[in-house]
Amino acid sequence: MCTMCTRANLFANCVSFRLWKAAVELASEDDARVLLSRAVECCPTHVELWLALARLESYDNAKKVLNKARQAVPTDPSIWITAAKLEEAQGNVDMVHKIISRAIKSLQSHGVVISREAWLKEAEGSERAQPPAILTCRAIVKEVVGLGVEEEDRRRTWMGDAEEVARRGSIETARAIYGATLAAFPGKPAVWRAAAALEKQHGSRGELDELLKRAVSYCPQAEVLWLMAAKEKWLAGDVPGARAILAEAFAANPDSEDVWLAAFKLEFENDEPERARAILAKARDSPTASTARVWMKSAIVEREAGNNAAQRQLLDEGLRRFPTFWKMYLMLGQLEEQEGRTEAARQVYSSGIKRCADCVPLWRAAARLEEQAGNVGRARALLEQARHRNPKTPELWLAAIRTEQRAGSTKAAEALLAKGLQDCPNSGLLWGEAIAMAPRPQRRSKASDAMKRIDNDPHVVAAVAQLFWADRKIDKARSWWTRAVTLDPDVGDYWAQMYKFEGQHGSPESQAAVLQKAVSSDPHHGERWIRVSKDPANAHQPVDVLLKQVVTDIDTLPPP
Repeated sequence: MCTMCTRANLFANCVSFRLWKAAVELASEDDARVLLSRAVECCPTHVELWLALARLESYDNAKKVLNKARQAVPTDPSIWITAAKLEEAQGNVDMVHKIISRAIKSLQSHGVVISREAWLKEAEGSERAQPPAILTCRAIVKEVVGLGVEEEDRRRTWMGDAEEVARRGSIETARAIYGATLAAFPGKPAVWRAAAALEKQHGSRGELDELLKRAVSYCPQAEVLWLMAAKEKWLAGDVPGARAILAEAFAANPDSEDVWLAAFKLEFENDEPERARAILAKARDSPTASTARVWMKSAIVEREAGNNAAQRQLLDEGLRRFPTFWKMYLMLGQLEEQEGRTEAARQVYSSGIKRCADCVPLWRAAARLEEQAGNVGRARALLEQARHRNPKTPELWLAAIRTEQRAGSTKAAEALLAKGLQDCPNSGLLWGEAIAMAPRPQRRSKASDAMKRIDNDPHVVAAVAQLFWADRKIDKARSWWTRAVTLDPDVGDYWAQMYKFEGQHGSPESQAAVLQKAVSSDPHHGERWIRVSKDPANAHQPVDVLLKQVVTDIDTLPPP
């Protein structure tokens, strides 16, 4: 009865779009086709009716409908985009690009202002259509990405567009924008790196390999692109392929320190110490590749092999050539400590500090040596001297606080913390320590003070997570640990704490998820993480193994 009434009203009021739409919604598919055929005659300017009719027709009839729609409404872009999608659905690749190109010209000839932003939104819409219209998306991007953009602004604008649409999940649109950018700027390594990052995150390994092959052919002197290509081969388990890429990289960049060290790392991490030694020996003999890092890596190989004499020889010669490279002083001092030569280690650290007075790790190592030798007063004096030479350095204040804590001088530690916060009032490192050191009833107020000062610092966030954990507020603790690893995913200590937390209060699935995310983040920092990962006994261990060892470190040892 309702359908009959609606149809009767249509004949009486045949220009009513709302009535036609209501009738179509109530009709079967065959009846809807008939109604829409009449509707577009009565309401020819309503694009929605034309598009609905085209969807119900066969391919050939749909083309005719869309052609009539363009004639009736020559200023509406959605008709052209629907036509492009129609051709894409039929596999007519060339027609898709032709239709979008004609659309822009036709719309402009009818006085339509082509909005670049609006059309890029249409490209995203085509990508999200069901089924996705990827060719239409790419054709739209190709035609409109350069509209209204000054030539000198193109690279910056296009890369910004690609990053923005990728953040919205429109990966094909971002890929198309990067494609247009690379076509215009094939010699710019930064564009290739950004496109490769997109493929690494959202594409397949094959697509990434192909992109990086093109990248190094256009930018053979861009070492970072060669290294990315080699690393992807290595991660895929193709060590010979990685070697071949690095051989090509050597040919293009014979003096590159980074390429030499990448070749060394490939062999070293794949348990080929003799190959690694040979590469580093060649690098040390090269006038351009014989750098401080090459000498340091050479010493690391001998350290892991347990060859202390060779390690000392390399470090001595390395320091003679590069007397301001602090890492070799640190390694040599640690070697002397390992062999029980306290006075020799003291001299090494002293020499390093004279040459590298701004190096915090050397000051801390020298102070710790004195503390372990029973000279706590000398350790205090060294750290005070370090703070004088390097003011407003939170790491030095923390080292002094920890020294007093280990000596059992709680009051002195608290006084140093107060002075440290005066000197570095925005240090998350010190505020995190302040929360941990506060008596239990005062920790919440101390956390509140820290959040008022620096509410988005990962050290503070992790300390608050620890506070909620101690109070058994499980959901809040989980939320704050998640926030900490999001703010700084490169700190392995946070991942280890979160892994331990999930082991106590989560499920095996949630703990496994934390482990997987940590592996993806590949952390390199954190005081406990560095203590564990730099231990020669843990050389070449994967992230998941290191993470579990850091948990053990948390359970069994005080902070460094």
